[in-house]
Amino acid sequence: MPVNLKGRSFLTLKDFTQKEIFYLLDLARDLKSKARAGIKGDTLKDKNIVLIFDKSSTRTRCAFEMAAAQEGANVTFLTNSQMGKKESIEDTAEVLGRYYNGIEYRGFGQKIVNELAKFSGVPVWNGLTDEYHPTQILADLLTIQEKIFKPLSHIKVVFVGDARNNMGNSWMIGCAKMGMHFVALAPKSLWPDPKLVKEMKEIAACTGGKIELYSNVDLAVKNADVIYTDVWVSMGEEAKYAERIKLLKPYQVNMKMLKKAKNPHVKFMHCLPAFHDLNTEVAKEIHKKFGLKEMEVTDEVFRSHHSIVFDEAENRLHTIKAVMVATIGNI
Repeated sequence: MPVNLKGRSFLTLKDFTQKEIFYLLDLARDLKSKARAGIKGDTLKDKNIVLIFDKSSTRTRCAFEMAAAQEGANVTFLTNSQMGKKESIEDTAEVLGRYYNGIEYRGFGQKIVNELAKFSGVPVWNGLTDEYHPTQILADLLTIQEKIFKPLSHIKVVFVGDARNNMGNSWMIGCAKMGMHFVALAPKSLWPDPKLVKEMKEIAACTGGKIELYSNVDLAVKNADVIYTDVWVSMGEEAKYAERIKLLKPYQVNMKMLKKAKNPHVKFMHCLPAFHDLNTEVAKEIHKKFGLKEMEVTDEVFRSHHSIVFDEAENRLHTIKAVMVATIGNI
């Protein structure tokens, strides 16, 4: 049967089958080819989209706005709304669902985006919550398909750092769904929720995937195709820098770690922004307090031929476009 995602929300990859995820990746590839060929799309013509941002953003906002514009949609950027302050999420969703064809939310608890989907009556897309970041994983999967020339089911991804955060969770889900080999490399105190691990191992048993947790670098990274990391402290957790630096400094992604993969073609990935130098205010403050010039990844790795971070950043645009086109588009 052909895949039909019309009217569906995109809240977590848990909600999608392997076939549906492959469909989104194929659609993203097609839309990317057309955009690069200068073919102006109209799959979102006369559609109206609202973007709700409770957390700051560069790639997510730009990708949604550009994807919508390239396919003919109108966009409202909404921040500092009354949602959850003077008006309930339910009431806000009811109103926005009458104005718009689709709603994007980037912010805090997953409960918020779930409620928007429940009460709005239109597709809602998760641009990032504390628990999940599914649009990033779609972009990462497309990038791996483009840069590593073997099936996804033969790919080993090692996620290094805070493996309980939204990226660690989402990568484990993505790998389980796609039959990939996922390794969380972190101190045990930062391993993913055991309930989620159990759930994903059950899915992986059906798809041919594999889920592993390690605190030993040598065991974890051997034969890795992708070494992936994220910031050590997520938005809203800035008070934990001292604690996280102590825990995660041994897990910094550097050339020594990449060499331990024993794969000359190993790729480095990061959802960005990355603290790989001192060219940001935050990095300068951390250097002043803790003496670190680099955090989760060294500048050498970030700028090396192993790094495909800007390819995956670009693919945010194309995979987000695919999600919107598949769920509300004129196709």
